[in-house]
Amino acid sequence: MRITRSVAGRRHRTALVATTGLTVSALLLTGCGGSSDSDKGADANGNITLTVADFGQFGYKEAGLFEKYHELNPKITVKEDTTAEEKNYYPKLLQQLNSGSGLADVQGIEVGRIKEIVDTKADSFADLSKVIGVDEWVSWKAKQATAPSGAVIGAGTDIGPMSLCYNRELFEKAGLPTERDEVAKLTEGGWEAYLALGEQYKKKAPSGTYFMDSASAMFNAVVSSSPEQYYDADGKPVYETSASVQKGWDLAAQAASKKLTQGLAQFEDQWQAALRKSTVATVVCPAWMAGQISTYAGDANKGKWDITSAPGNTSANWGGSFLAVPKSGKNVDEAAKLVKWLTAPEQQAAVFKAIGVFPSNKGAYELPDVKNATLPYFNNAPIGQIYADGAKSIPEAVLGPKDGVIKDSISTQINNMEQRGTSPDKAWDAAVRTIEKAIG
Repeated sequence: MRITRSVAGRRHRTALVATTGLTVSALLLTGCGGSSDSDKGADANGNITLTVADFGQFGYKEAGLFEKYHELNPKITVKEDTTAEEKNYYPKLLQQLNSGSGLADVQGIEVGRIKEIVDTKADSFADLSKVIGVDEWVSWKAKQATAPSGAVIGAGTDIGPMSLCYNRELFEKAGLPTERDEVAKLTEGGWEAYLALGEQYKKKAPSGTYFMDSASAMFNAVVSSSPEQYYDADGKPVYETSASVQKGWDLAAQAASKKLTQGLAQFEDQWQAALRKSTVATVVCPAWMAGQISTYAGDANKGKWDITSAPGNTSANWGGSFLAVPKSGKNVDEAAKLVKWLTAPEQQAAVFKAIGVFPSNKGAYELPDVKNATLPYFNNAPIGQIYADGAKSIPEAVLGPKDGVIKDSISTQINNMEQRGTSPDKAWDAAVRTIEKAIG
């Protein structure tokens, strides 16, 4: 979920203003009761402070949920400790788990790390399967956090169904259709059709502009649409033979060789400047990406962007996180109640409205704040409908303990193809060497 360049491909979450409003009564419906006698962290008056450690932006502050929880439960105060970068947060979490101290009552876990946590640290976390309704989530989300014992160690926060963001003004200047249905039709043949559209764009592209920002982003989208990515079902790394990895790599190499990409490392300063200056015409858009574009493209580009469905008929997921409750906490029961409340449909809808991250709880999809949501910045794109349609057909992916490391290593070498002209063979060999050193 979190916007962290190293794993989820995100660093910050920014508010997306949808056209519907979330009522206070909807939030009140799922409020929890008072503190439990089994919790050991209450003071003499029965007051409890719950700590939540996370990274990037989970959206709870922006949606005002911790304050709302305190209103519903006056004896409980929630304090959030946020680390800006997930790449800094995760080593600290592992250190705390190994030492058995310093953990918060609730810990965020990135999807790129969940398999490693499930495999090696599941016993450190409370089983939430009897507390939260796992059947309410998209099915593959629950499985990602389920240990071999059947324990569910994390409640799903959000997912990243794929779409395509495009600059309508640049499309028009290049003589291309600008309506989202027309753009979707041009790319219905998949990512190959997307590259073909890029070649059309290039013929009449405004000077100094590029069809896409980053070939590594397209690579991530291609791989994310496949059940088998970097590991097989037996837990063996298969990134060297994976069909989805090979396809994504070949397409990225084509994009680089045809100069369809500006070759920018996403979220870095140059990428932000490119959005502000309107030098890129398309950005692969998991749900959370729209907030990045609207932030860095700025008010001057409002209405120039739009969102359509991702190329092809296969949906993909990029990103998503979990909330877990360490067993060592003094407030395990109350922490589990908080997690249940935060991941209920009404609260996930509130976070979607506040920062644009898409719910993993299917119950949120029929709520007005999700179902009827549009995005004014993106020409009033019906994001609730676009993302919900994509979420329903996302394949169940096999996760591995070092997915994030593998993805980052490959992305670095794709960037080298784009920026340095490194040959695909040399770039791939370099990626493999880096991965082998990292995963053994």
